[in-house]
Amino acid sequence: MLDNVNFPEDLKGLSLDEIKKLSLEIREVIIEVVSANGGHLASNLGAVDLTLALHRVFDAPRDKIIWDVGHQCYTHKIVTGRKDRIYSIRKRDGLVGFPDMEESEYDVLNTGHASTSLAFASGMAIARDRNNEDYHIVAVIGDGALTGGLALEALNHIGQVRQRLIIVLNDNKMSISPNVGGISKYLNYLASGRPYIRLKEVVQTIFKHIPGIGKNMVEATRKLLTILRTMMVPGSFFNDLGVKYIGPIKGHNVKEMEKAFQEAKKHDFPVLLHIVTEKGQGYRPAEENPSDYHSSGPFDIANGKFIKKSNKPSYSKVFGQTVLEMIKRDKSIIALTAAMPGGTGLDLVQEEFPDNFFDVGIAEQYMIGFAGGLALAGRKPVVGIYSTFMQRALDQIIHDVTLMQIPLVVGIDRGGLVGGDGPTHQGIYDISLLRPLPGVVLLAPKDENELQHAIYTGFQLKKPVFIRYPKEGGIGVPMDEDFKELPPGKSEIIREGTDGVILAVGPLVYRALEAADKLFTGDGINLTVVNVRYIKPLDSELILEYINKKKKILNMNRKKKIITIEDGIRSGGFSTLIRELLDKEKVKNYAMLALGVPEETIEVASREELLAKYHLNAEGIYSEIKKLFKR
Repeated sequence: MLDNVNFPEDLKGLSLDEIKKLSLEIREVIIEVVSANGGHLASNLGAVDLTLALHRVFDAPRDKIIWDVGHQCYTHKIVTGRKDRIYSIRKRDGLVGFPDMEESEYDVLNTGHASTSLAFASGMAIARDRNNEDYHIVAVIGDGALTGGLALEALNHIGQVRQRLIIVLNDNKMSISPNVGGISKYLNYLASGRPYIRLKEVVQTIFKHIPGIGKNMVEATRKLLTILRTMMVPGSFFNDLGVKYIGPIKGHNVKEMEKAFQEAKKHDFPVLLHIVTEKGQGYRPAEENPSDYHSSGPFDIANGKFIKKSNKPSYSKVFGQTVLEMIKRDKSIIALTAAMPGGTGLDLVQEEFPDNFFDVGIAEQYMIGFAGGLALAGRKPVVGIYSTFMQRALDQIIHDVTLMQIPLVVGIDRGGLVGGDGPTHQGIYDISLLRPLPGVVLLAPKDENELQHAIYTGFQLKKPVFIRYPKEGGIGVPMDEDFKELPPGKSEIIREGTDGVILAVGPLVYRALEAADKLFTGDGINLTVVNVRYIKPLDSELILEYINKKKKILNMNRKKKIITIEDGIRSGGFSTLIRELLDKEKVKNYAMLALGVPEETIEVASREELLAKYHLNAEGIYSEIKKLFKR
């Protein structure tokens, strides 16, 4: 079937039996692709039937279908002209794993972060009406994304302005990990539409088998079932907001969904269709453990086992293990995450100390405020958050934490260049965002052993402490058995040299060290390598010693060579900090090389490919420094 489907119009003439066959074929393709490339498996398997039904009823790209979160878009990409490129997804020069406006006219938004769809859909609907245009706008939002503050703010406004708009709630009871909070419980109650669905099926099955009157009885019970649904599944939250609730609807029954979508198209006010799906549908390992297959690496299709690239522990796991060990010693520590217990490593705490753990859902702003409240009342909060999602909490970090100097520890996971997920998930802005904030401590440990000490140190400092680390396996260094405090504001000399100084941030220290050794043995260039460790407060005294002030190390007969290396945006980042220091201290006669990420959109590629592109791997560092010395 899939061979004959390239665009949405190819779906419209297929029978329901053919659609069932097509959905099986698409699931096979998705499983095969993700098993090789990694990606979002469980959510995409759950959205296959929903996607097919949407494209059969609506007329994209004239009708606008917005995906939230965008990672559930694989079937959408397959049936909108990108079938032949689907095996390139998440690869360099391949398809993005999220909707991408530059990739296709069928992709309405670049949606990588959750909860954005309703705001955009509302704005587009108002503009459409004022432009006297006529097309449908459909926002497909997951139940996890619906817990985000932005989505709820939009829902409140949509109910107020009452524009023509269709919201499709894809309810699989999960965002990444099982959903939490009052809204999740309410949706579960609605999908007590699940009891309603079962009751409806049982009643219809019984009556259909009563000779002679069966069909009439089925018809006669429709009104009764409608009344029962109102009693059992009122949807009052949405209705009271001014958004008509329809559902629950079985999300793997294309016929039933199409009927509901056709009904929704008739209304000139906002409608929400509650679609109940199963995450991982069609692949048993993903059905049984959907969290593991939310954003997975490559795996063996036959048994579902993941293919490990390295035996070295990831920084996320070390973060989780360290927090767990610290809670064993101090029960006043409370671990927090925003729908990312597994991704941040804090699932270890969740399992062993559930009373010391909170998953607040997709609510980063709230989480920081919540952490502040815990701290003010005498608890010791530690937050695990991805760098890209921390951006959402910046106001709370500035207003609610920094200004009051609230003591908390924040583990910034996925700091720096992130492979696979493309431009929406890069962690390249955290240094630039946090560096100017007064009283903030910002650390970038060079390896997994230093990470555990940085976390321990964070609790001793009693300040807002942020610790950034990348999405990759650790270096493989031995782990100290006990924690120790890293001297506040002090960097570390890794290698002594006389021809210049490399100031390296985080695990890039090891790549810088490799490059420095190669420069010395192959080119006779002898460089000092500094593990910056504390980006803020900066160890200005040590850095100036190796640049200018004490003149003990550097050969001062020629222009001083200063190299900064950071896994983040250069603008406003660590290199800017060093330039400001040199300017303040009136350092003259130097040549500076700033290696980092320029102001541009990051393409889809692996982390190693991105590091190589920006000259942040050992070979790139070596070649760029060699050029510096030839100037």
